[in-house]
Amino acid sequence: MSQREDFVAGVWDTFPTLPANIPFGFVVGAAAVQAGFSGVQIVAMSATVFGGASQLAAIDLLASNAPLAVVALTAVVVNLRYTMYSAAIAPHFRRLSERWRLVCAQFLLDTTFAISVTEFERNEDTDRLAYYLGTAAAVYVTYLAGTVAGVVFGDRMPGGLQLDFAVPLLFLALLVPSISDEPTAVAATVGGFVAVVAVGAPMNLGIIVAGLSGVTAAVLVSEMGVGQ
Repeated sequence: MSQREDFVAGVWDTFPTLPANIPFGFVVGAAAVQAGFSGVQIVAMSATVFGGASQLAAIDLLASNAPLAVVALTAVVVNLRYTMYSAAIAPHFRRLSERWRLVCAQFLLDTTFAISVTEFERNEDTDRLAYYLGTAAAVYVTYLAGTVAGVVFGDRMPGGLQLDFAVPLLFLALLVPSISDEPTAVAATVGGFVAVVAVGAPMNLGIIVAGLSGVTAAVLVSEMGVGQ
């Protein structure tokens, strides 16, 4: 396949996740407007930060007049899981220049990581950069569109309407196709259980603990299988 075909394939493979991605951006836009931010400020924030969970945390803290150092530290903690993602996807980008690796880092999200790594491990002939940028473009454009919609229409939505359901739906759409063997099943089970138990952990550390627990459990199961 050509680079253009791999780019289009990346866009196409990302489509199943987009129905959840748009409401996620909508929630960010609506929350920012309700917190007193201007439309330009929040759209610019989504375009540069490009991380819904950290944006929601930052918006809440900024609206509470928290110190900028606290806001920055919280955003870093919320996004710590990306260190695991970057370490896992780095081998696939080893041949890229440093400039392109920096570009790819900007668009590393749960969605782009999961879809891209799944494709890279399934097909060695896929152009890594073209496919990854295809997934990133699809997510980026729809996320910004969702943010704009949240800015424009967020204050007109009924107060009792809950859009947070979009986030777990997005993770489920990514999780199910990736469970292909015993270690991944154990990782999903252990990680999910710990995430539920750790809800409300200080500084949103629950997701980090859950991720590390799931990975550790998967490694132990994998090593036990090798040793048998």
